[in-house]
Amino acid sequence: MQADLFDGSRDNIINMQLFRSHVYHMQPDRGSAETDTIRGISWTPLPENLDTAETLKQFSSERVWRAGRVLYSALLEHAPALIRDRKHHLKTYRQCSSGRELVDWLIKLSTSVQSRSQAVGVLQVLLDEGVLVHVKQELNFQDRDTQFYRFPEEEFGVEPAANEKEREEELQEALLLLIQMGPDALLTMILRKPPNQRTAEELEVIFEELLHIKAVAHLSSSVRRELAAVLVFESHAKAGTVLFSQGDKGTSWYIIWKGSVNVVTHGKGLVTTLHEGDDFGQLALVNDAPRAATIILREDCCHFLRVDKQDFIHILKDVEANTVRLEEHGKVVLVLEKSPRGGPANQGASGNSHKYTVMSGTPEKILEHLLECVRLDSGCSDLTDTCMTDFLRTHKVFMPTSLLCPALLHHYHAEPSEGSELEKAAYSLNKKQKILRLVGQWVSLYGALLKEDPIAMDFLERLTEGVQSDSRLTSMLREQLQDHRKTRISESSYQTSSPAQALNHLNWFTNLEERLGSCQPIRAQDKVLQKYFRPDHTFVSLMLPVNVSVQEAMSSLVNPGGNQVLVKMNSSGDKLQLKLDATAVHTALGLNERLFICTADQVDKLTPLKEQLGPEEGTTDSLEQMSSKDLAGQLSDYDWELFSCVHQVELVYYIFGQHKFRGATTANLQRFMRRFNEVQYWVATEMCLCSELGRRAQLLRKFIKIASILKEQKNLNSFFAVMFGLGNSAVRRLALTWERLPNKTKRIHSAYERLMDPSLNHRAYRLAFSKLSPPSIPFIPLLLKDMTFIHEGNETHLHSLVNFEKMRMVAKTVKIVENCRSQPYISTSPQKSRSDRLSAESAAVRISACSEQSLSLRSPLGIQLYVQNLRVIDNQRTLTQLSRTLEP
Repeated sequence: MQADLFDGSRDNIINMQLFRSHVYHMQPDRGSAETDTIRGISWTPLPENLDTAETLKQFSSERVWRAGRVLYSALLEHAPALIRDRKHHLKTYRQCSSGRELVDWLIKLSTSVQSRSQAVGVLQVLLDEGVLVHVKQELNFQDRDTQFYRFPEEEFGVEPAANEKEREEELQEALLLLIQMGPDALLTMILRKPPNQRTAEELEVIFEELLHIKAVAHLSSSVRRELAAVLVFESHAKAGTVLFSQGDKGTSWYIIWKGSVNVVTHGKGLVTTLHEGDDFGQLALVNDAPRAATIILREDCCHFLRVDKQDFIHILKDVEANTVRLEEHGKVVLVLEKSPRGGPANQGASGNSHKYTVMSGTPEKILEHLLECVRLDSGCSDLTDTCMTDFLRTHKVFMPTSLLCPALLHHYHAEPSEGSELEKAAYSLNKKQKILRLVGQWVSLYGALLKEDPIAMDFLERLTEGVQSDSRLTSMLREQLQDHRKTRISESSYQTSSPAQALNHLNWFTNLEERLGSCQPIRAQDKVLQKYFRPDHTFVSLMLPVNVSVQEAMSSLVNPGGNQVLVKMNSSGDKLQLKLDATAVHTALGLNERLFICTADQVDKLTPLKEQLGPEEGTTDSLEQMSSKDLAGQLSDYDWELFSCVHQVELVYYIFGQHKFRGATTANLQRFMRRFNEVQYWVATEMCLCSELGRRAQLLRKFIKIASILKEQKNLNSFFAVMFGLGNSAVRRLALTWERLPNKTKRIHSAYERLMDPSLNHRAYRLAFSKLSPPSIPFIPLLLKDMTFIHEGNETHLHSLVNFEKMRMVAKTVKIVENCRSQPYISTSPQKSRSDRLSAESAAVRISACSEQSLSLRSPLGIQLYVQNLRVIDNQRTLTQLSRTLEP
């Protein structure tokens, strides 16, 4: 961890090196009762080698021109007849190609180009950079026979001849670069179109982009869709351009898509600087007032998304016209938004042409509305994307079980006051069936966590008693439990009860799985072994609850009334004295952090343990005996076990603050994130501890190969960890080592770096991830960043009502984790079996009784033990010093 990034006020920092010029780090406030927010993820420039925006832009442009030369050479070699004189409307265009022919040729040229849209994106990249030019200087590439384009041969000529293998490798590299840049170019092309010329598919592309723009994060989905239909693209080339001046009439609202602007006012000068994702100009439109400040471009080539006043007012009127407010006793208790049936809304209620989406409301009214909208004729799978599951995934935020369970019981036993006896009976039965449907989904989502909640268990017991008195409800519940069991995935590492058990008696948890793997979920009520070190580095081990407070731990360690304090210290020697009311500090420890018990005057004299400093020798000898495939396989196996232990509700606890939820734990999520850091620093540690240049180059090549296999295995979390490790400044500066890489390996690494590009909110990663089918492991830090973005950009309560639109957005992100685990994980490790997993812990104990040589490092168990017991240096200064020793 870099000392200049460590803040003693933070409980932990996840530090992730992206490129040479940025560190990607998370700053959560965990377990701190006095803090209500999570600071999320931010970008912090490193002072040692900053790349300017102009340099990055120039580098990107050079790569595109190089790719364009390669593509032009391939065109001359394979299809020279496409370049010829063309006649259209009695005019001749010299030596050019038609748009349709270029698209056809690209699709035939490589299987990497899989659609006409993808080919258009590639050609649009070339058009944007001037590598390809329209004969009439038009900016948008068109897939038509009557649109003509040419390469400016006089500017780059023909590439010198190379052997066939090199030409093919260069062509594939060029296509890979252009394909990755294509979606951004397509989006820009769509935005440049007049709004009335955009197709439905293009509007959907813009809508998806708006989901990740900070300025509109608080808006409902329907409003964002309306914005997508009216946004206008506006671009300015030069820094210093005045977009509008203070006192001007307000005509438009602006969102910064690329670049930054300065906000200047009379008398005060520069007030602030706005960046990508920020907006300005809205106030003048809302108040119909003059501009309150002058906006000046801060850098070249700024792009804006503009909403003109007429469209802005129209959207505001539409929102008001489609908003339905329900009142009780003069107070609004539920706010619904009307939208066309088949539109983006998730929940239908009444009417044939419209549906009503919950926007906000009291918890009780939201629940009542959802129960009214439950459809009993739909299967369990149809509920996955409904408002109900959004409610259940997030109810802990606004309606804990202490409120939810009594409300459900009230609805269950409530009888209608009007109607005939037959109508009353039918209505009551219908309501009870809906409640059973909701409760069944609730149990399916939360599983064993409900067993730890006495309120939930008492509710389920009372509900079961009521159900057993009615044979119709009993039959329905049995069928429902069977359906839930069929939809769950039974992996080889799980054991489930037999189908017959579900029919013999009503058991809400009969379909739940029992883990048999070596890695078990950590529950809030569990006791774990915790070590507390003294100043002399001796320690005391205690079995204490996961959520034990500092005060409770101190009372078990020392006599009351002493001058003892509990201190957390990392490998750099940075110390943080913990407050007595802090909880779960042991499971929240970062990589190589330890807890020390000492007197107040001993705090400054504390020194890190030798084990905190990391290894003094690398494991290159061992790594050379292990194949890259086996290492990657064992990394994914262990990651999957850790990932499977993370309950999706832990993400909600983590973002909103664990201390706000009684009996909650985020220990499994924190353990998984700590593993990310462990893997990235393992890569950096091994590289910096390998003293021989030749072996170090081979080790670098091996890590790139491991990253490649992890990507193939759809383990993007460890893929990013390995790549961040290679991107660590201590590894990046090893120029002699990187020079020894084969050109093909360098190209593969460059392609993976482009996948990690953070621009446009990690668009490259998001596009790649969207194409993956489950099972997969997502890049969890980015998932948490998205949730933090939603949480901090939207109020949880609006006018004393629950902001359910925010809950819906949170639930959508949480659902990604659920989808990633919706199919069984099949290990790719050789001879990986359940017995291997069951014996891992006992083998780990036995390892101390035998020499490492006696256990073959080539064996699956040997590799497994290595992967699960990585020793790393996480002190960035130490890594940098080691790196400078290797290559001064």
